[in-house]
Amino acid sequence: MAVAGISMAKKALTITKSGGRGHYLAIASVEASRLKSLLKSALACKAAPNKIAKSLAGKSVICIYEKPSLRTRVSFEVGIAGMGGHPIYYDTKDQQIGVREGLVDVAKNLGRMVDGIVARVYQQATLDGLAQHSGVPVINALSNDHHPCQALADVLTICERWGKIKGVRVCYVGDGNNVARSLSQAVCKLGGLMTVITPAGYGLPAEDVEACQAEADSSGGAFTQSNETRLVASQQVVYTDEWSSMHHADGPARASNFARYQVNSALLSKADKKAIFMHCLPAARGQEVTDGVIDGPQSVVYDQAENRIYAQQAVLLDLLAGRR
Repeated sequence: MAVAGISMAKKALTITKSGGRGHYLAIASVEASRLKSLLKSALACKAAPNKIAKSLAGKSVICIYEKPSLRTRVSFEVGIAGMGGHPIYYDTKDQQIGVREGLVDVAKNLGRMVDGIVARVYQQATLDGLAQHSGVPVINALSNDHHPCQALADVLTICERWGKIKGVRVCYVGDGNNVARSLSQAVCKLGGLMTVITPAGYGLPAEDVEACQAEADSSGGAFTQSNETRLVASQQVVYTDEWSSMHHADGPARASNFARYQVNSALLSKADKKAIFMHCLPAARGQEVTDGVIDGPQSVVYDQAENRIYAQQAVLLDLLAGRR
């Protein structure tokens, strides 16, 4: 099997330890060749965890949370500990960055004390500031604009189920949010055939559409954005997310606009017979997805969740292994 031209044969799995590559803030800023390398490394981390057991020995990574977290927190802490590193949990609820203490001062202090920063925040500018002023690698664990760690785990999951990314038909149904943006960018960079289906007014912005189309043209993939659920037909991956994110003030009012975009058994039946269902979780069961789908035989949502560990370990190896 191959992943965008990368062999998945066991003997070909290698763990990338380049170190010092800067930051991991958005899929848009990750070159296709580097994304392929990260994917290959994630596969290797999962296949041979013993090979990375000491790769972060003696290193501390602070994990900053402005938003609630289950999968992100647990997967990063398990992943860092599994590499011999020391994860530090930092909840900003009572010490909001930029409120109690300025962003520049926070970044410069952390740069003296830790080897890397993982941050799950509201504003992308917070991540940019930490990257600019800390002097250590910064990983985006989610912002309102991007979710690059989720996207890497997603393409890893697709790869495991379909044996490749290039040419695979991937369909996202729902809100054109941070997950849709990062997933689309990753699939298009790797040569997949990406379709985003949203209600009118909730799609990806024009600049994202243009960028995804350019990436798809370069990789041999394709990108389509539509309001028509009929495009679920023949898709190999059907993906959705909550209709209302934590930062949406109009959350309750969205339900009527999204009603016909629910992924239920009838909609999923239009996809390829072997299609997989994906969701980044948490799920609002009975809204964007029904129990019958998320708990059904085509669902891989818990594989996705577990794969966050290995995707993030690949990023940590890329940024921190060998870095002094």
